[in-house]
Amino acid sequence: MDSGKIIERIKRILTTPKTEWPVVAIEPATVGSLYAGYIAIIAALPIIASFVKGSLIGTSMFGITVRAPIGMGVVGMVLHYALTLALAYVMALIINALAPTFGGQKDMVQALKTVAYAWTASWIAGIAVIVPWLGWLIAIAGAVYGIYLLFLGLPHTMKCPPEKAGGYTAVSIIIAIVLSWIVAIIVGGVIGTAAMTGAAMGGMHITGSNGENVTVDGNSALGKLAAMGQRAEQAGKELEAAQKSGDSTAQSAAMGKMMGAVSGSNGAVEALAPDQIKTFLPNSLGSLNRTSTSAQRNSAMGMQISEAQAEYAGEHDQHITLEITDTGGAKGFIALAAAMAPEEEKETDHGYEKTYSADGNMVHEEWNSQSKSGEYSVVVGKRFTVKASGNVDSIEQLKQAVVSIDLGKLQSMKDVGVKSN
Repeated sequence: MDSGKIIERIKRILTTPKTEWPVVAIEPATVGSLYAGYIAIIAALPIIASFVKGSLIGTSMFGITVRAPIGMGVVGMVLHYALTLALAYVMALIINALAPTFGGQKDMVQALKTVAYAWTASWIAGIAVIVPWLGWLIAIAGAVYGIYLLFLGLPHTMKCPPEKAGGYTAVSIIIAIVLSWIVAIIVGGVIGTAAMTGAAMGGMHITGSNGENVTVDGNSALGKLAAMGQRAEQAGKELEAAQKSGDSTAQSAAMGKMMGAVSGSNGAVEALAPDQIKTFLPNSLGSLNRTSTSAQRNSAMGMQISEAQAEYAGEHDQHITLEITDTGGAKGFIALAAAMAPEEEKETDHGYEKTYSADGNMVHEEWNSQSKSGEYSVVVGKRFTVKASGNVDSIEQLKQAVVSIDLGKLQSMKDVGVKSN
């Protein structure tokens, strides 16, 4: 499968899955062709993004940027890639073995098709790991949409009765989660990290299916994702026309429109310019003076993201890093991810961590009373994130750092740069 066909398949499986699954089910394929022409390429995208984030960009906290050594990062990337390819095959074996239990027909090639195309949403969303803080939430959105795709596909590829597709999907997903945890533990052990993030798959409410049409709760996260796919259908048609024209400029523009539609926005979004977002950073935070600033804007897959950061320092080794991120073209993903993020609170011997909603915005705060360090973050206008982290006397100083930003002005700019299709 050439690059044009890969893009076409991604576009169709994400934007018009109801009509694409019947096509997938009847097209000729082999295990080898699925791996060489699709899985090996798409599965690599989030793994490469993770390497870029972990070893090249790094993770910043408390004024310190931590990067995995390039050598270990490469080893982890290669291992993760190999295990991901193996996991896809193991999941296909499991889905194939489960088929008779749910009234389906065993067919290994069809089972691998099921895994390859249902997991496309998760693999594509996994690229967002580069996005500061909220990248993991975007990944959750992709994973949830992948569940929806799996539910739609099973009646076509594995020929299971529509009424049994829900149970088939649930059992498959539980097994996939367990196997994914095992892969993450192995990779984490190799590259020297023990951090594991649990993904909450809330808001999935499927009410029925006839094999071609699925009924979901429109107010649930899955319902919103389904609506997103419908909105993206027109953008997908434009991309198809651009591909047929052979005009690379038109193809690029159409891809941007499609990504905007898939991400939940009404069109392409231009993130704030670096000099514009940089003006929100104050010269000082109480007794802490600003020691450095930086700002940048990046784009990929038709989506722009900009970020500004400032360092503040004072007496007694007090230090705060203040960051503002405009998620730009990914703002629709951010809104969905924030809607799916559960409220939670955790207490430890030396502090706490909690995520909750306040005034319609998602808030995350974490504090360690022993090290006098923590972070406080808020999502504004379902587009901008503001985060303060560092070593100070109390979490209140970090909260004050965040509110020193004109959050009302940021809120009012949530539609700035949005270009309607």
